[in-house]
Amino acid sequence: MYSKEFQESLKAVEAAREANIACEPARMTADEKDKLLAAYHPDYKKSEFSVLQIGPNKGESVPHELCELLQAHSRISESDVDLNDIRYDVDVLIIGGGGAGASAAIEADNAGAKAMIVTKLRMGDANTMMAEGGIQAADKPNDSPAIHFIDAYGGGHYAAKRELLAKLVCDAPEAIQWLNGLGVEFDKAPDGTMITTHGGGTSRKRMHAAKDYSGAEIMRTLRDEVLNRGIPVVDFTSAIELILDENGKAAGAVLMNMETHELMVARAKTVIIATGGAGRMHYQGFPTSNHYGATADGLVLGYRVGAKLLYADTLQYHPTGAAYPQQIFGALVTEKVRSLGAKLINRDGKVFMHPLETRDVAAASIIRECSDRGEGVDTGNGKAVWLDTPMIEAIGGEGTIERRIPAMMRMFASYGIDIRREPILVYPTLHYQNGGLDINVNGMTTNVENLFVAGEAVGGIHGRNRLMGNSLLDIIVFGRNAGKNAASAASETHVGALTLGHISRFDAEREAAGVVTDAVSPKLLPDYTRKFN
Repeated sequence: MYSKEFQESLKAVEAAREANIACEPARMTADEKDKLLAAYHPDYKKSEFSVLQIGPNKGESVPHELCELLQAHSRISESDVDLNDIRYDVDVLIIGGGGAGASAAIEADNAGAKAMIVTKLRMGDANTMMAEGGIQAADKPNDSPAIHFIDAYGGGHYAAKRELLAKLVCDAPEAIQWLNGLGVEFDKAPDGTMITTHGGGTSRKRMHAAKDYSGAEIMRTLRDEVLNRGIPVVDFTSAIELILDENGKAAGAVLMNMETHELMVARAKTVIIATGGAGRMHYQGFPTSNHYGATADGLVLGYRVGAKLLYADTLQYHPTGAAYPQQIFGALVTEKVRSLGAKLINRDGKVFMHPLETRDVAAASIIRECSDRGEGVDTGNGKAVWLDTPMIEAIGGEGTIERRIPAMMRMFASYGIDIRREPILVYPTLHYQNGGLDINVNGMTTNVENLFVAGEAVGGIHGRNRLMGNSLLDIIVFGRNAGKNAASAASETHVGALTLGHISRFDAEREAAGVVTDAVSPKLLPDYTRKFN
């Protein structure tokens, strides 16, 4: 039963809807954005970060939870594993079974390499499946990769590695055609032209979508392609430590069966980390839109063998996570809802920001509205603001929601909320790991040879903030890129004697720095065990 305050706020939103549809709030100036982010965005809370005492990024700040894992003990010692007992022997070992890992496997296979995917859950259990809104590509006559670059570079606070961003936007149109050729069912007009929409921070309509389950559709297609090709997939198995050879090159991984905890050795000429993000770390206590296995494993594995991180202090908090009902707290409400016309409305029924500001600005605006301004709606589980979804049908006509965002409609309908007639309540949710392992344009880490990275585990592609639709794009562009280049490197690589010596070296560095911890990593899965007093 809605509270009196709740009902009154809902009436105010409904009463102001017609006026709010016509309302076009001014975009914030650069100075206004900077002040807003500094005051309200979680990335700017210095108290929530720790300084690394060891490793290649020593002296840099990262979230407390990540710092603990990066400086933790390995799950194994060198004596636990017989490196001569090789269970799997491949050219390219891909760690992670999401969109980036699948794309890498397909291209490695195309290059004639013997590739294998290892994934701690099932093939496709990944953040790729959770992506809804779409994938960007500048493939229309009024657009270009250069314009796409400008949008993304500015949206990322001019911090992206320019060579990586340039590759992302220049390879985007071909990536769309590659997916289309594999069978992805993009939204198309009757004449076959792909339908595109705006996203936050974009100056052109370049968002390609498959209704509002774009990631699931892409993952379905990639998974089927991997399986149809007969590329080996070892599921419910985690990579818990990378293996180097005597020359310091990546040469495989120690694998652990998630059920039996059996340890296995996988030798490889090259390794690709495609482990995804970190939402299930719940930084600063935020809910998350991420899948169950998103615990920053790839960052830990790479860091312990000496791979550098880039921008590990920056995360993306998606502005519109479901805030009501409690059963779906934190679930993603795609930015596509706003691109179709829905606006963010405060408790008193007022539009408080432009609907297509970048995600960091939108998230900070909502947090400000719910805190200092006191304009949030009490959900019984914290404060939130309205996302006025009935605006979509008022603008686009009856049937628009069912046609363009059917999955969103079904999710809320399960809890008795008809988003065609009722607005929904939203609040920022932990969504994307902007920072990750530092790579060059070929996808290889900058200081560990034959160790490649793709997808959300990469740092630097987006800078310090990511625009909608560029994550599905980067898993395809950089997944394919890693697969091609890892296969090429494998063809020229002779693997020397295998070693886990980096574990003892890391232990010695920790001891010398006086870091005392009982933590072990990688985390693998979140701990939601109920605690009793």
